[in-house]
Amino acid sequence: MPALDIVDNKNKKIGTVEALASVFEGKVNEELVQRYVTMQLAARRGGNAATVQNKGDLHGSNAKPWRQKGTGRARAGNTRSPIWRGGLTVFGPTPRSYAFNLSKKSKKLAIRSVLADRVNEKMFTVVDALNLENPKTKDAVALLASMSLPAKTLFLVAEKNNNLQLAVRNLPQADVLLVDGLNVFDLLSHDRIVCTPEALKKIEERLN
Repeated sequence: MPALDIVDNKNKKIGTVEALASVFEGKVNEELVQRYVTMQLAARRGGNAATVQNKGDLHGSNAKPWRQKGTGRARAGNTRSPIWRGGLTVFGPTPRSYAFNLSKKSKKLAIRSVLADRVNEKMFTVVDALNLENPKTKDAVALLASMSLPAKTLFLVAEKNNNLQLAVRNLPQADVLLVDGLNVFDLLSHDRIVCTPEALKKIEERLN
C-alpha cells in the first residue's frame, strides 16, 4: 500500500496515510483513458446541425414550373428539387446526439489509471483540512501560495465546502469537485490534485 504524505496549509508534512494499492498503484491504461475523455467531450457536443431535407420543411409552390414537353428544357416537377438553387439538401446533417457510454467497470479503471499516474508524477497532495474562514477569492489565492500550488489546481472534497467553492469560483484555472463527480477529464485538466484524508477515503470506497 502506498504511503502518502499529509501536509498542513503551510505545505509542511504532519503525517502519512496509507492509500489502497488497487486504486493508486495500478497500471495506466492510456487507451481506456482516451476513450473516457472522448466520451465526455462527445456528450458536450451540440449535434444541432441541420439542413432542409423534407419538402414540408421548405417554403415553395407545388406548381409545375413549366409543361412537361415542348419547351426544350429539362422536365421539372417543382422548384424545391435538390438540383435547384434554394432547393432541398440531399444527405445533409440532421440533429443528433454524439453521446456514448462506457461500462461502470471501464470508468472506474480509467479513473484509477489517472490517479495512479498523478501519484507517480508527484501531482497528488493530501492536506489535513481545506477550511477557509471566509468565502473570499483572496483567501483562496493565499491558500494556493502558502501550499506552493500551481494555478491549475483541483480540490477534491468529500462533501460540499461552501467557503472553498465560493472562494475558488473566481479563479479561472482552479476548481473544486466533489468526489461523487470524480472524472478523468477534470483530473487530466489540472496540474495538481489536492484532497483531504476524508476525500481520499471516499475515493477508495468508490473505486475499490
